[in-house]
Amino acid sequence: MINRDLLPKNLKAVFFDMDGVMYDSMPNHASTWVESFRRSGINFPEYDAYLNEGRTGPATINIAFEKYGNRPATEEDIKTIYDTKTELMQAAPEAPIMPGMQEVVKRTIEAGLLVVIVTGSRQPSLLARLESDYGITRENVINGFDVKKGKPDPEPYLMALKKVSCKANEAIVIENAPMGVESSVAANITTIAVNTGILKPEVLSNAGASVVLSGTEELLKNWETVTGLASS
Repeated sequence: MINRDLLPKNLKAVFFDMDGVMYDSMPNHASTWVESFRRSGINFPEYDAYLNEGRTGPATINIAFEKYGNRPATEEDIKTIYDTKTELMQAAPEAPIMPGMQEVVKRTIEAGLLVVIVTGSRQPSLLARLESDYGITRENVINGFDVKKGKPDPEPYLMALKKVSCKANEAIVIENAPMGVESSVAANITTIAVNTGILKPEVLSNAGASVVLSGTEELLKNWETVTGLASS
């Protein structure tokens, strides 16, 4: 049961993460991160790919080199690994749309709420699909190219608030990764986590999520409660 008292009363906007929320793309991201690092001699665990989801690519690479390579990543390291990852992602199977999310977005837009995608991704393969799959145009997307700091810094979600000209208490965030939850909570936005990957649910609640759901189908089931539309 979702406690409606934890959620905004005067909701105007909903900000969605992309990987693991709009698309079941994290298995592709995890495997391509692992392989890209392996080719550069870094043993990067799959679980760490999920823990670091939402960071910009360069930030993830820097952290991995410090943790598993015992040295900082060079500019050449960053370019080599990210170029490899992009190539592998382009060859990966197409990530399916998350169950129920097209209906969630449809209901959100029909209710007159503003929608923004806030992602750390720079991968063109998914970013290009948002308009055809969800009707969300580039002007309503903040991606890894648009930010300087990226998640878990609040910058991406502060940019989203500015984009739609609303206050933090007039928005909610739908996230699936601890870095994203930390980012949105740091921007003072109420955050609902959908645990669509391999993380333990307490990782998301410990990051600051007000509600942790088992997946996007549960999000759809509870969408009227989440948005307050059931009581309007």
